[in-house]
Amino acid sequence: MSSDSTTKTLGVALGLCVACSVLVSTAAVKLKPIQDENKKIDVQKNLLLSTGLLKSGAVSKKEIEETYNKNVETKMIDLSTGKVSQKDPSSFQLGVTDKDPAAAISIPSAEDIASIKTRAEVRPVYFIKNGGKVTQVVLPIHGKGLWSTMYGFLALAPDTRTVKGIGWYSHGETPGLGGEIENPKWQAQWKGKHVLSEDDYNPVFTVIKGTVDSGTPNADQKVDGLSGATLTSKGVESTINYWVGKEGYGKFLTNFRDGGVL
Repeated sequence: MSSDSTTKTLGVALGLCVACSVLVSTAAVKLKPIQDENKKIDVQKNLLLSTGLLKSGAVSKKEIEETYNKNVETKMIDLSTGKVSQKDPSSFQLGVTDKDPAAAISIPSAEDIASIKTRAEVRPVYFIKNGGKVTQVVLPIHGKGLWSTMYGFLALAPDTRTVKGIGWYSHGETPGLGGEIENPKWQAQWKGKHVLSEDDYNPVFTVIKGTVDSGTPNADQKVDGLSGATLTSKGVESTINYWVGKEGYGKFLTNFRDGGVL
């Protein structure tokens, strides 16, 4: 049989495919712990950025971990009751657990204003502390934009209605348009805005079309829209109002205001 026969050619190709498959599989297994650790650090970094405890720019892994461990306490909250759950925070993965049939519930379409379809029954809340006192409450949030699901953190003052910061760390919105949700200048205008009404603590947040006039009624509940990105802006608005509402973290926020959480 000649060395360039069809059988030998196929055999070499098959052997090469098997070898490559083994190499790729081995690399994936070996690198997974490193990838998981990098994801964890990235989440911590973006949470800290939303609270102002870190400034944008180059920061080391050590600085992120030290700042996070010093200032952040995580508790798992049962959203149906708004009370603390005994579940281990490490059991929750942002972007994963909300889709896990074993941990998530289906959201009725009439209530699913964030267009996420499912959410975990028990989700984390991050408490920023200084000298043992809570200075910020951070909610992990996500909702549908124009092209993608947008993931972020909403940092609130202890009154649970005043925004301390916002950060969007994962999305697939159009660069230069909807992708401007990552723009620090756009995010800066959120500070001091109110996401809940003062009288009954219902969701009231709006991303308007155009620029907010500070002299208009309820200007403290509005932020500027993103030029050319109406659907992304609407998605941001719906995401915020879902997660601070009764179907999201609303019951927890009520309990926290009443002193029934910490």
